[in-house]
This record gives sequence, structure tokens and C-alpha cells, in this order.
Amino acid sequence: QVQLVESGGGLVQAGGSLRLSCAVSGRTFSRYTMGWFRQAPGKEREFVSSVSWNSGSTDYADSVKDRFTISRDNAKNTVYLQMNSLKPDDTAVYYCAARPVGVVRYPYWGQGTQVTVSS
Repeated sequence: QVQLVESGGGLVQAGGSLRLSCAVSGRTFSRYTMGWFRQAPGKEREFVSSVSWNSGSTDYADSVKDRFTISRDNAKNTVYLQMNSLKPDDTAVYYCAARPVGVVRYPYWGQGTQVTVSS
């Protein structure tokens, strides 16, 4: 069973930074594409960013490009999301997700971590 645990959320002023971490259990972490999603109050969950198993490919939502950076450390079974120049619109619960290489959907999800950006 794959378990994902996010950390690093909190309250920050607009323009500030946070780094989210997601620790993944299991020995096959390096075979997963990892993603970050978020859900703001009253809105649907949306894609934020993803990184391929070998960090060779990353993807970002237009709303976070040039502000957020995803990375992973396969030796530590951890994926990160560095968030800079935060805006109030970034306020949401952030979820880490994992999907095996070759699988389209994300079957494994963390419990989420709250990020609140004050204006």
C-alpha cells in the first residue's frame, strides 16, 4: 500500500514563499509520476504541477508557472513544491498524488495540507 503524507503548509503573506513536502512510503517511489493538486473552497480540485519518475519532465498549470517549482528526491522518497510569490488566489488545500508510470489517473493521494495566503 502506498501512503503519502504532505507537510509544509501554513499561513503566509502575499509575496511570500512556502515549500511543501510529500513523503511517500513504499519501495517503488522511483516508478511513480508525482503530482500536486489543490482545491480552494467552493472550487473543484485542480492540477498544479507534476514531475516524471526521473525528473526529466515537469509540467505546471499556467497559473503557477514561473512561481512554483516541483522537484523530487528518489533517495528520500519525497517530492517537493517550492512556492514563491504567493498570491491570495493560491489559498487552497494542497494534495500530493502518485501514479505508476504508464497509468493515466492518480490512484494514490495524500490527506492534504492547508496553504493560506493573506493579502
